[in-house]
Amino acid sequence: MKNAMAETYKKTGDLPANMSLGPAIILVRPQMGENIGMCARAMLNCGVSELRLVAPRDGWPNERAVVTAAGAAHVLENARIFSSTAEAVADLEYIFASTARERGMSKEIYTTEAAARKIRSLNTPGQQKCGILFGPERTGLENEDVARASAVLHVPLNPGFSSLNLAQAVLLSCYAWLAADNPFSAGDVTLETGVSEPATQQDIENLALRLEKALFDSGFLNNAEKNHITMRNIRNFLFRSNATQQDIQTLHGIFVSLMGKKSW
Repeated sequence: MKNAMAETYKKTGDLPANMSLGPAIILVRPQMGENIGMCARAMLNCGVSELRLVAPRDGWPNERAVVTAAGAAHVLENARIFSSTAEAVADLEYIFASTARERGMSKEIYTTEAAARKIRSLNTPGQQKCGILFGPERTGLENEDVARASAVLHVPLNPGFSSLNLAQAVLLSCYAWLAADNPFSAGDVTLETGVSEPATQQDIENLALRLEKALFDSGFLNNAEKNHITMRNIRNFLFRSNATQQDIQTLHGIFVSLMGKKSW
């Protein structure tokens, strides 16, 4: 299987060496290879790579899984196959059962965010202690599977329509884990500047001075008592704009054009 999959897709999506250890994703009796592949793709998007399959309906390996994995084939190559849920979770210490239905069992119910924090507190470097169970596409987990779990994982969605497909459920759970301490995020808000560097404060001030002169010459600044307020508002706008050097050059060109290419 490993060689066959390697021929279909080259290995991509290597993780940083210091990447935290994510949960084991355990698909119990998955029905369609395509869905397994989409789960693998969702996992690798979030830096999760440990996939365990319990009695996949169509057997394993499954080439249809490779196609929908879209570059995450090595997650499939390294997938571990088990005949029962008990075997799949035997080495783990804490198990979440992903289910939206009440089961008549006394278990703590975690949101995806709370589960993510729990997983990060229990997994240690080189030692995977936590896993998440996902049931078959049509029926979800059976009560016997849920009974083996330490807690229930519930994705808080619109109660009027909370149905998820398998890959969506895996993606939301894995992303919550990633978002708890995302090494790929540069910050809450970033500026994509492309090929142009951000404008300096002096670049923006030079533009403001040029605009001030043009507005004075044109007669727009004709109230000595209010001119400073007008220019303060203009500077406030310019300085909060996150302008690039290219933006500033373009505005200089616009002002020249509007002024009839006069020298100012």
